[in-house]
Amino acid sequence: MRIDILTLFPGMFTGPLTESILKRAQEEGRISIHCHDLRQWGLGRYRQVDDRPYGGGAGMVLRADVVVRAIEEVSGEGAGGAEGSAGKEGKGSAGSAERPHRIFLSPRGKRLTQTRVERMARSYDHLLLLCGHYEGIDQRVIDGGWIDEEISIGDYVLTGGELPAMVLIDAVARQIPGVLGKDESAHEESFSACLKRKREYPHYTRPEKFEEFAVPDVLLNGNHAEIERWRREHVL
Repeated sequence: MRIDILTLFPGMFTGPLTESILKRAQEEGRISIHCHDLRQWGLGRYRQVDDRPYGGGAGMVLRADVVVRAIEEVSGEGAGGAEGSAGKEGKGSAGSAERPHRIFLSPRGKRLTQTRVERMARSYDHLLLLCGHYEGIDQRVIDGGWIDEEISIGDYVLTGGELPAMVLIDAVARQIPGVLGKDESAHEESFSACLKRKREYPHYTRPEKFEEFAVPDVLLNGNHAEIERWRREHVL
């Protein structure tokens, strides 16, 4: 899977995307992540990307002309405005036959759930993530068809879409075969279909006794049927 990120702050992604499992997944070629600074498409000498909202009010809004140009170029659709490009399939920046599935990270979006994460990993080979900032983006970017889906990670507001983008990338990457080493690691965990979308059962390891707490006897008796039954009884 290829993931392109449009953001005003590409440096924010350096740590989370270059460590641990995501680092290994990229080194093995299972996932390819590319950050693009929106200011590359900014206007004028100062690379302006935002402006004051019509109707007044606090904050700034990301400009439609800047954002659309960035989306089209990264999607491989070329320049050109809404006419003949909105909602149109073209070659993505990875050279794929179809343009990427384009997601705007926004508190107004649909809640990111495990079901939605699994669908993304199964349905798309290329994602484009647009990170909002300030007061968001000009609504015409969405209404014109340059965004396929708005996603929120919860009912709260952050300073921008960068952290939600990182959460989405991490969650989706875990569903890609081979990323976790053992595919069963993602099969039976919290909110998986295997556990009927419930929270996972408790886990224990050595030492067998810690202070006044002991590992449940059933996990020590070697009876796999009883262990499986105990685990099923303890999903939440």
